[in-house]
Amino acid sequence: MQHSTIPPLRITVWNEGIHERTEPGVAAIYPEGIHGAIADGLRLLLDGDPVIRTAVLADPEHGLTEEVLAETDVLLWWGHIAHDQVSDEVVERVQRHVLGGMGLLVLHSGHFSKIFTRLMGTTCSLLWRNGAERELVWNVNPAHPITAGIEGPLVIDKQETYGEFFDIPTPDDLVFISSFSGGEVFRSGVTFTRGRGRIFYFSPGDQAYPVYYHPQIRRVLANGVRWAAQTAAGRTPPAVTNPSRGWFQDSPA
Repeated sequence: MQHSTIPPLRITVWNEGIHERTEPGVAAIYPEGIHGAIADGLRLLLDGDPVIRTAVLADPEHGLTEEVLAETDVLLWWGHIAHDQVSDEVVERVQRHVLGGMGLLVLHSGHFSKIFTRLMGTTCSLLWRNGAERELVWNVNPAHPITAGIEGPLVIDKQETYGEFFDIPTPDDLVFISSFSGGEVFRSGVTFTRGRGRIFYFSPGDQAYPVYYHPQIRRVLANGVRWAAQTAAGRTPPAVTNPSRGWFQDSPA
């Protein structure tokens, strides 16, 4: 009898990679980069020998070539101070792959990234301050796959504070809400679907704090990757139809 095998997940962790090169304090927390810490956490928690690569802003085409994206089931995106330096051509390329079924996890200040604001169609602005306050991440959707094995509340001793109003469309799923010692609340874990692609935004993870070593944060990201990954159903962007030629016309005659 032949047994079917499930191919390993193919994951790309993208990070600007600027803070770690320019700020000694951040380099001390993340000597292998924020992308390295995230990738290490995924390797610990994901079964099936996932194929995990990392990429940074300074790489040619930001490390997100057509070939890389075609071989990526889930892309994780961490950005903060260089959103404007990301090539529009690369953003369009990533968007096309998300619409075709590639999963996307957008992390922390990535809410202002070109790719997230484009996919959301809103400003994605929010309130914030950085006072090293305690964050409690509350699981408000315990049946959701992303919350599997997550305690309530998840406690982060020191973190940048985010607060409402968070200018995003109404999410498909509200998964986590955070409260901060200063009184703010924030929708810190939300999901969306765009085309065939699943998107998870998760806010904890400022560069000044060792958040991506937190065991429960790592589990959230691993769960998010599993949830966002599509089956081997194919990665083709939705067809652009032409009503004048019939609803199922994919390409010009």
